[in-house]
Amino acid sequence: MDKELLLASQSPRRRELVGLLGFPFNSTSADVDERILPNESPADYVLRLAEAKARACCEQPSPPALWKRNRFASQRERGLVVIGSDTAVVDGSEILGKPRDASEAQLMLRTLRGRTHQVYTAIALFDPESDQVLTDLSISDVPMRAYSDAEIDAYVASGDPLDKAGAYAIQNAEFHPVENFAACYASVMGLPLCHLARALKKMGTPPETNVPAQCQATLAYDCPVYKTIIHAENPE
Repeated sequence: MDKELLLASQSPRRRELVGLLGFPFNSTSADVDERILPNESPADYVLRLAEAKARACCEQPSPPALWKRNRFASQRERGLVVIGSDTAVVDGSEILGKPRDASEAQLMLRTLRGRTHQVYTAIALFDPESDQVLTDLSISDVPMRAYSDAEIDAYVASGDPLDKAGAYAIQNAEFHPVENFAACYASVMGLPLCHLARALKKMGTPPETNVPAQCQATLAYDCPVYKTIIHAENPE
């Protein structure tokens, strides 16, 4: 690979998923204003933030360690691709963020219980040298099971929901909030890998690994949609 990858996130989940691409990469936090703009749709919201996060990494006063190690002269040197991503849990027309406290987490989980909502995840690939940006969007239907109040209380007491949009993690094995899921699992975790793979290919940096196989093996999920995503010729 002739480019360096920089993930604009310190999320352990996103770091794990990017690692499945088979490329060396670095990660850094992206400090952006995540407030929703007036009349902004969920799709526009996550696409805007994904690009903003990718661009924000190149506006830092000092480069991450990987750049220093390779003696990049500036943050706009050739050979860098920045990956930005943003995820929103959407219930009807409402975008659910991270709960402010345990009470709000309980309310969100009760509201979502036994119903299907959507998760929107956008990615943005940013080439600082050319100022090129490629974006992609994954929208997944997420059917929640009819978990009990006692299960909600135990899950909230664990602390896991408090840093999660919508107050849940699809991969939480003990709570397992989702049933009959048939979309991109990685997208609900925060980074749709097949969307990312086809965007990297379009930018001239295709992954060297079998991304769908790596993703399914790691997440223990038999994905029914990866072929449609990977082989889409003109994704929107």
